[in-house]
Amino acid sequence: MDFRIRIQENLERLANQPVLGEVRGDRVHTISGAELLGMVAQARSRLRAAGLGPDDRCALLGHNSLRWVAADLALMAEGIVVVPLYARQAARELAAMLRDCTPKLVLCGDAALAAAIAQALPDGPPRMLFEELFDGRAAQGAQAPPVPRSPADPVTIIYTSGTSGEPKGAVLNLANLNYMLPCTMARLDQLMGPRSQPDRVFHYLPCNFAGSWILLLTSLSRNSTLLFSTDLQRLAEEIRRAQPHYFLNVPALLERVRRGIEARLAERGWLVQGLFQRARAAWFGRDASTGGLGGRLWLGLASALIFPAIRRAFGPNLRALICGSAPLAVETQRFFQMLGIPVLQVYGLTETTAICTMDDPQDVEPGYVGPAIPGVEMQLGERDEILVRGPNIFSGYWNRPEETARVLRDGWFHTGDQGEVNARGNWRILGRVKNILVLASGHNVAPEPLEDELLQRLEGAQQVVLVGHGRSYLVALVTGSVRPEQVEQALAAMNAALPHYKQIRSYLLLPEPFTIENGLLTANGKLRRDAVLTRYAAEIEAAYQRSSAVGRG
Repeated sequence: MDFRIRIQENLERLANQPVLGEVRGDRVHTISGAELLGMVAQARSRLRAAGLGPDDRCALLGHNSLRWVAADLALMAEGIVVVPLYARQAARELAAMLRDCTPKLVLCGDAALAAAIAQALPDGPPRMLFEELFDGRAAQGAQAPPVPRSPADPVTIIYTSGTSGEPKGAVLNLANLNYMLPCTMARLDQLMGPRSQPDRVFHYLPCNFAGSWILLLTSLSRNSTLLFSTDLQRLAEEIRRAQPHYFLNVPALLERVRRGIEARLAERGWLVQGLFQRARAAWFGRDASTGGLGGRLWLGLASALIFPAIRRAFGPNLRALICGSAPLAVETQRFFQMLGIPVLQVYGLTETTAICTMDDPQDVEPGYVGPAIPGVEMQLGERDEILVRGPNIFSGYWNRPEETARVLRDGWFHTGDQGEVNARGNWRILGRVKNILVLASGHNVAPEPLEDELLQRLEGAQQVVLVGHGRSYLVALVTGSVRPEQVEQALAAMNAALPHYKQIRSYLLLPEPFTIENGLLTANGKLRRDAVLTRYAAEIEAAYQRSSAVGRG
């Protein structure tokens, strides 16, 4: 079934029920299915008046909002190819994407975004503000059905993050979406079970990213109320206000939440501190009482006296946290599991319609991202690269036939991710193949697992990056509030359990974290390793020249 028709019919069914909202300070503003359909009808009429029709491309640039969603639905209903862009992206990068996809119109969430585009691309396409698209005139009559489209027709062009170069526009077609949304709906049915009340879904990640957008469309296809964050500085308050059953996360946020919980408990009295530390040690298997009466006692006491208060910070309805975009440290997944909060992992790329695997809510294996979704094949290729085949695979990169041919070969999409699969069919993501460090000795080292382990051992650290390609040994770059003696102790403990070629022999403390603003992270928070190497080339060289490397000998 055409997913656009499914969403329209669902909104008609939920005409008098809240389906979408924004958390604004101490209140939640929602609109019903009928109100959202009315906004979509207004926007469709305005788009037609502006001369846009099927196969035209239209860029959608704005922060998450009710109007963003209505504009997106209107564009898709008219058969217009949506090009969603990140509102926080640098104007020059946005201009490059607009030159690439040549849209007929740019829809802008506010005047500031429109002005930034006008300055960066003065000869670019015309711009229209959301307030012009939604002119306040009530839509008359029944909602028109979506413009008919064929399965191969493009629905959207979503630009990849550009971790190693210029972003590419991945084209997703109607068949991709028609296949994926029933899969995500089925998984959420497993999580929620039989229900008469709507799911409450909180959402803080930008909707222009593929995984975020799939959750949005899935929510609009279900009996759900999706609530947007409007102030990331008040995220904890917004979560409590939204009272979600589940919401999508990136690993960086869950890592920060974990460190925040541990820091707050460390400030409590000795009784709470001691109980938590013993319970945590028992859970992670770090003391002699693990599995015995002592371990069960400490965990039982913490589960009764400490963990419920932590869970209440997420509201009374929480069933699970969903996590994607990058591998989550197994210790963090198990930490939330200890608190009684399941973390369900999802793996995929923009080119796979955001998803290849999803954790089964009834059978989660920490450290793994679940099995391949039904109908999708996955196997390992050279250097353990993950290859994927199925109806979720994109049709190609916009205007980049050579790049498309490079990743789509013999019917398989080459993800560029290195992974492994166990006997149960669950997949583990080890890192990016292109990130593998080949030492002067010829040994290959995947940096991501070692980076994650060191980060877990360093309280106060924000990021860890390993370097060493073509060198004799590995060096760690560390950001955050960390003292040299902390790093030395952590490396000594790590190196003792590692083969010689994986040992981290030296380190470099950097004065500032990697951010989007300083160009060391992509728009969706992924590390730009090449940019880091270039920025700190002199410091890295100096680290290798140090005579007293940590752990050498």
